[in-house]
Amino acid sequence: MDLSSWVIANKELLKIMYSLVIILICMIIVFKTNRLFRLSMHTGIRYFRNAFFFFGIGFFIRYLIGSPVLTNTFYPDLSQIISAVFEFFLVIGGFFLLYSLLWKKIERGEEHVSSLLNSKVALFYMMSVIIIMADFIWNTFLFMFLSQILIFLFASIISYSNLQKKEKKYGFPKFYFLAMVLGLIAWTLNALVALYFEWNQIIIASVYIFNMVFFFLFLFGVLKIIKH
Repeated sequence: MDLSSWVIANKELLKIMYSLVIILICMIIVFKTNRLFRLSMHTGIRYFRNAFFFFGIGFFIRYLIGSPVLTNTFYPDLSQIISAVFEFFLVIGGFFLLYSLLWKKIERGEEHVSSLLNSKVALFYMMSVIIIMADFIWNTFLFMFLSQILIFLFASIISYSNLQKKEKKYGFPKFYFLAMVLGLIAWTLNALVALYFEWNQIIIASVYIFNMVFFFLFLFGVLKIIKH
């Protein structure tokens, strides 16, 4: 049995392992950045933390609770709902990641008691719900793909601009930019495999690899900051 055949034959087990790694990474990032926020009181860190909080919940729901082993056995009628909830958490996580780069220009000195729900981020929740409802009505993932491609494209441009402003071209800004580019590539591949390649398993495996590197880059960057 060649590698591609083995991957396809064990794809559900690999998905669970993949999700467990990403969930663990998200948990570490959330706890570490929450600690960093309490020390620095930097608002951008709160929004960055929120992104991985939602990413972690999304992967937990989709790949563990929504595993075909469970959905087909215990709650087959909930598979569409689980897919929609997963989509919501991914989309809102993407919005928070972008907002962690933009908050200074938008809030302009405003202080919010909560970073999870305030007058500014409420718009993200509304947009996420609209995107999910559109995908649900038209039975597609097109709106999610387009929204995330645009989010990561803008985030890549902004993070590159931030990197150019730094005197030293290394450290967390560099990891941020590289991660945004990888996220953009992953979402673009995901859209292509869904719309043009009929969910080709080999290309999907490539998407998973890009996603893993994306999360590991952020983990490495966060741990590097905490270390110093």
